[in-house]
Amino acid sequence: MNAMITISNIDKVYTGGFQALYNINFDIQKGEIFALLGPNGAGKTTLIKTICGLTTPSSGHITVNGFDIIKDYRATRSLIGLVPQELTTDAFETVWKTVSFSRGLFGKSPDPNYIEKILKQLSLWDKKDNKLMTLSGGMKRRVMIAKALSHEPRVLFLDEPTAGVDVELRKGMWQQVRELKETGVTIILTTHYIEEAEEMADRVGVISSGKIILIEEKNKLMKKMSNKEIRLSLTPPLSAIPSSLASYNLKIEGNDLIYKYETSESHKIYKLFELLKIENIEISDLQTHESSLEEIFVELVKK
Repeated sequence: MNAMITISNIDKVYTGGFQALYNINFDIQKGEIFALLGPNGAGKTTLIKTICGLTTPSSGHITVNGFDIIKDYRATRSLIGLVPQELTTDAFETVWKTVSFSRGLFGKSPDPNYIEKILKQLSLWDKKDNKLMTLSGGMKRRVMIAKALSHEPRVLFLDEPTAGVDVELRKGMWQQVRELKETGVTIILTTHYIEEAEEMADRVGVISSGKIILIEEKNKLMKKMSNKEIRLSLTPPLSAIPSSLASYNLKIEGNDLIYKYETSESHKIYKLFELLKIENIEISDLQTHESSLEEIFVELVKK
C-alpha cells in the first residue's frame, strides 16, 4: 500500500507554552480506515486540525497524496473532507442547498446527480427540502457528512461522527463508512465508542498526552495484547487450589474457578483439563471471555 498521508516530526505548541503534540510520526495508507483513539484532551482533534490545515504545526511537515499541507494548501484541502465534532450548520437553509453550496466552496461545478447520490447514500433524500432546524441531531450529523463528501474528497476525517446518535443510526453510518472505503476513500476516525474502531478499523493509533503511544493493525493488536479467560463452574466448589495446578494462573470466586491466560498460552488449556480430571474436579458449566479493544485501550492509556 502507498501512503495517502505522511506525518513527520509534528509538534504543536500554543501561545502561552502549552504543548499539544509531541514529535508525531506515522503514515496513513490509501484506502484504509484508521482509528485514532485517546482520552479527552489527548490531542486527537488538534492532530486532525493540523493535518487538515486548520491549525499550523510548530514544527515538522505533513503531506497528503504527496502535496505539502502548507505549500500546496489548495491541493491538499480539495483532497480532504472533514466532519467536525461540532454541528455547525445554517439552521434556516435546506439540506439540498447546504450540501450544494459546500460543493461550490471548493470550486466544483454543480452536479445535481452527485448530490442526489450522496443524499441517498446517507438516507437524506426524503429530507432534501427540509430546513436544517427541523432535523434531529442524528440527521444533522448525516448532513455534516454529506457536506464533507460534496466535493468528492479522497480523504475523509470523521471526528466523533456518531456522538449523540442513537444505536440504529450509528450502525447505519458504520455501513456507509464501509461503502465509502470500497470506493477508495481513505478514512480517519476518532471516536469515544471503542466498538466502532473494533468493528471498522484496519489499523489503530493510540494517542495520550499529545504523544502517539502505539500504532498497530487492529487484528494484530488484539491478538498480541488481548487476555483470555475461562470461567469454570464447579460442583462442588473448591476450598483451595490443588498443588498440581499451582503453575496455572487460577483464582477461586464462589463456585467458579477462573483461568486467565494470554493467547500464546492457549496450548496449556488441554493440560489443565487433564489435571482437573485427575483431581476429580467436576465442571458443570464453562464460559469464555476475550479482551475487547476497549479493555486493551484502557490498559494502554493506564500504562
